[in-house]
Amino acid sequence: MTDPEAALGLLVQHALAEEFGGEFAAADPLIRPSGFADYQSNVAMSLARRLGRPPREVADLIAKGLDGASAVQTAEVSGPGFINITLRDSWLAEQANGQLADSRMGVATAGQRQRVVVDYSGPNVAKELHAGHLRPTVVGDAIVRVLEYLGHDVTRAAHLGDWGTPFGMLIEHARDVGEQATYDQLAAGDFTAFYQAARAKFETDPAFADRSRRRLVELQAGEPQSMQLWRLLVDDSMAYLRTLYARLGITLTDADMAPESFYHPMLADVNAELEERGLAVISDGALCTFPPGFTGRDGRPLPLMLRKSDGGYGYDTTDLAAIRYRLRDLGATRLIYVVGSEQHQHLEMVFETARQAGWLTGGASAEHAVIGLMTGPGGQRLKTRSGEQVKLADLIDEAVERAGKVIADRYDDPQQRSQIAEAVGIGALKYGDLSVARASSYVLDFNQLLGLTGNTGPYLQYAAARIRSIFQRADLDPARVTGPIQLGTPAERALALQLLGFGRAVSDTAATAEPHKLAGYLFDVASAFTTFYEQCPVLTAEGETRVSRLALCALTLRVLTTGLSLLGIPVPDRM
Repeated sequence: MTDPEAALGLLVQHALAEEFGGEFAAADPLIRPSGFADYQSNVAMSLARRLGRPPREVADLIAKGLDGASAVQTAEVSGPGFINITLRDSWLAEQANGQLADSRMGVATAGQRQRVVVDYSGPNVAKELHAGHLRPTVVGDAIVRVLEYLGHDVTRAAHLGDWGTPFGMLIEHARDVGEQATYDQLAAGDFTAFYQAARAKFETDPAFADRSRRRLVELQAGEPQSMQLWRLLVDDSMAYLRTLYARLGITLTDADMAPESFYHPMLADVNAELEERGLAVISDGALCTFPPGFTGRDGRPLPLMLRKSDGGYGYDTTDLAAIRYRLRDLGATRLIYVVGSEQHQHLEMVFETARQAGWLTGGASAEHAVIGLMTGPGGQRLKTRSGEQVKLADLIDEAVERAGKVIADRYDDPQQRSQIAEAVGIGALKYGDLSVARASSYVLDFNQLLGLTGNTGPYLQYAAARIRSIFQRADLDPARVTGPIQLGTPAERALALQLLGFGRAVSDTAATAEPHKLAGYLFDVASAFTTFYEQCPVLTAEGETRVSRLALCALTLRVLTTGLSLLGIPVPDRM
């Protein structure tokens, strides 16, 4: 089967070449969905000046060149030079049948396989994930899933904070309270209280602060007791992360942790290389690099600090070691950092230094997949009544509890109700993130997120469950339905046209690292199916019509469940 936009693009390019010469065969045909036809091409207006002709005259010639194409029913010119194109029903049906027979539903694997590293989630040892971690975690995981589905070689990298400045403070606090008491508190999951107690001592007790700084240097030097206590903190934190990631359906494993400690043995060599290349200099006793183009408010160049005056290292050095390792050792050709917008300047400075050092060459790319905020009413950061950050685990619990109330009257079995509430609550929370452009902020509103209508996770889950119920009543396995699909009504045609866009939606999501594009597409499919379901009886239809409508239902179910799986959204069998 063929993507309609791609097919029309080739036809328009062929018409351009036939009318105006071969040099126009590679012009962007500017195909867009249209409210007046199936698609619209605006290429005539973009090329009119170059051709020295009025846009409408150019559009007329292109439209005539589309006459007789097997895919095109009509090509009409409107306004100053828009070309409105309607596809033939027979061609659409043929493509839909091809999509139904294709195990990948028209999603082609990448023509050029890339080795991609996706840095996401950003957990820290001895700290619980808070609500702000939700977006980089679920967005990053969706990006990974989509890239892998297209056949790319993807490395997940949760840049685990386990080696920075706070660890001198945490280890010193663990020494003060005792190893067993530390273990008991962390095993109980009380990371926040442990961290806050250490931070309070650090800020109010100068002697403790001095000991903490010395302890950090000892840790980085590999002192045995420091390493033992550090390992205790890491192990308990990993157990907590495993549980939370599993509940959210996040694909990160222990092997995907990219801890700062992993890069520690590389830091001295990274500094030496940057010094050798003339990129690192001593400034106020610290070793720094000053990537060009970055200045502070006072106009002075901004540094990345490679080595502090006391000989310690910070996250600037670790980030540089990480990007060098990913490019040089892993051989990555694309790096995607799924991180909050506040880190943009820092990442751009790291990328520029990597270019100067010759690590990030023309054959590789690094991009910041900017993450906006999930906020409370009024655009403020989510906080508890006491002013603390909302824990991610508590946010999940609330979503599931609210989902249970939404579906309470649908299930008599408490266990089944609990399972469906878990899927609906977590699905709603994740889809709420993924349906919004990742760089945009949005307000958390559970009433909206858990709605059974509109662009929500439960709406898409319900659409899939409704299709499954059709096949249950028909006593049919949707995986065995073969069609053929025929298009006899506007609702059938509109649904088929939406379904044929699946491959483009997946590839566009991968190219831009923007999962909201796939989410928006799936909502359009679910909306088209709802109209079809209301206007086109399936089980009471007869003969070829019944066969065709069952095939459209089967294809819709496969597209919805596969697309939601790529977003990491659970799909319950019933709702």
